[in-house]
Amino acid sequence: GIGGAFQYGLQVSIINSPAEYIKSFIRETWLKRYGSSPTEELITLMWSFVVSIYSIGGLLGSLSAGYLSVRFGRKKAMLFANIPALLSATLMGLSRLCGSFEMIIAGRVFSGVCGGLGLNIHLMYAGECAPRKLRGLIAITASTAIGVGKFVGFALGLREVLGVDALWPILMAANALPALIQLLTLPFFPDSPRYLLIDKKDKEGCI
Repeated sequence: GIGGAFQYGLQVSIINSPAEYIKSFIRETWLKRYGSSPTEELITLMWSFVVSIYSIGGLLGSLSAGYLSVRFGRKKAMLFANIPALLSATLMGLSRLCGSFEMIIAGRVFSGVCGGLGLNIHLMYAGECAPRKLRGLIAITASTAIGVGKFVGFALGLREVLGVDALWPILMAANALPALIQLLTLPFFPDSPRYLLIDKKDKEGCI
C-alpha cells in the first residue's frame, strides 16, 4: 500500500498546510516576472488550479489503470505508477528554486496520475494475491493506507516539521520517499495469480 493508496491519501492532505506559502510564492514570482502585483482574484485562480488539477491527473491515472494492469501485469503497473510520483516530486521540489509556480501545477497533475493508478491497481493486486480466507481483510488495507497517508500528510505539514515557509518545497516533494521505497521492495513480490493465468496463460506460474 505504500506506493498505492498511501500516495493518494498523502497528496490529498499534504496540500492544505503550505497554502499561504504557495500563494505568496505565486505573488512574488508574478511580480518578478511581469513587474506588477497580481490581483487577489488571480492568486485565488492559480491556487484553485494547484488544488483541483490533481483530480484531472487522478482521472487520467484511473482511466489508464485497467489497460496498464492487463498489458504489463499488476506488479509492473504499480512500479510504473512511481514514475509520475517521482516526476511530480522533482517538479514541485524544484519549483521555488526555478521560480516557476507552473511547475507546481504540472507536479500536481503527475501526482494525481500516480494517485489514480496506485489506488486502483493496489485494490486489484492485493485482492488477487490474497488467500481466499483473508481477501476481505486484505482489501480493507487500501482504506487503511489512505487513512495513514492522510495522517502522515497532516503530520508533515505541522509547523514543527515541514510546515514552514523555508521547507514547503520539501513538503510538496515528500511523495518521492514512498515511491522510492516501493521501487526498492515491490520487485521482490510475486505477480498476481489471476494475471498469470488469465492474461499470460501461465498455469504453472499461477499455481
